[in-house]
Amino acid sequence: MQAWRIQDDHTLKLEQREALEPGTGQVRVAVRAVGVNRADIMQTQGLYPAPPGFDNSVPGLEYAGVIDAVGDGVMGRQVGDRVMGLIPSAAYSEQLVVHERETLTLPDELDFATGATIPEAFLTAYRGLFLEGGLQPGQWCLIRPATAGVGLAATQLANVLGARPIGTSRDLDNLASAREMGLLEAVLEDDNLPDRLLEITGEGVAVILDMVGPDWKNLLKGLRIEGKLVMLSALGGATTELNLRALIARRPTMMAMTMRSQPLEKRIAIAEIFNDRLAPLFANGRLKPLPLKSFPFSDAQAAHKHMAEDAFSGKRVLVND
Repeated sequence: MQAWRIQDDHTLKLEQREALEPGTGQVRVAVRAVGVNRADIMQTQGLYPAPPGFDNSVPGLEYAGVIDAVGDGVMGRQVGDRVMGLIPSAAYSEQLVVHERETLTLPDELDFATGATIPEAFLTAYRGLFLEGGLQPGQWCLIRPATAGVGLAATQLANVLGARPIGTSRDLDNLASAREMGLLEAVLEDDNLPDRLLEITGEGVAVILDMVGPDWKNLLKGLRIEGKLVMLSALGGATTELNLRALIARRPTMMAMTMRSQPLEKRIAIAEIFNDRLAPLFANGRLKPLPLKSFPFSDAQAAHKHMAEDAFSGKRVLVND
């Protein structure tokens, strides 16, 4: 089988590798499509290595394909099952071996390329808003920013599951896709953001899903008392300053989360939640996959170049025909 290997000069090369064999409780997936993420580019550049114990020589976090072999003890999956998933590394490969219980069900209504747009964005957004943030129907949430992968997924999830999403961008025109997916309010990413949140909600939002940072001193004014801020990344900078007295007065819960470095048991837990709660919503059309631009599996470099240079609001996917 073939896989994209990171070279010493931080480029990618398609190489032959030995076929994989599933172990106890594992399945082998013939990969038909691979979702491309900024983490893949950073890993290729040597800036974001795979977690300990995982193959750092091959990038890639999400895949869709068909199970073509099962190991001993597998009970919930069989050869021919259509699956997708989010893994710590090595998705840029024609074969993967994963635990059967961390696979996500790919609804028959979706093709493989579409399936490869789902795991990273929707699992991250659902965990951040609902599992960590505790967002409830009717509550307002802020998605910062509500553009591209996780932001678009979070917008849909909030809307479909009964919450009220507000989204930010530095250019409101970039929120056109989010509006189509249920964004109720679009707010400019500037110093007036907290004031606008108070105008819209009256008391502040219940949950902030933050991928920007770092100006929490200002941003937290738009979070309601005892609200929750969930940090996914810090695109705007790595340091911040807080007024601790104001923080104590508003009593927020502030947390950070990542998906990539989770142990197997947590990957299994979120996969089971997806299969139980979200897969049916994709099957019946209430949740829509993200817009995608496809590239041949043999041209991963082009997909990385497109991500670095183009403001496309959606997912790039490598398709292996």
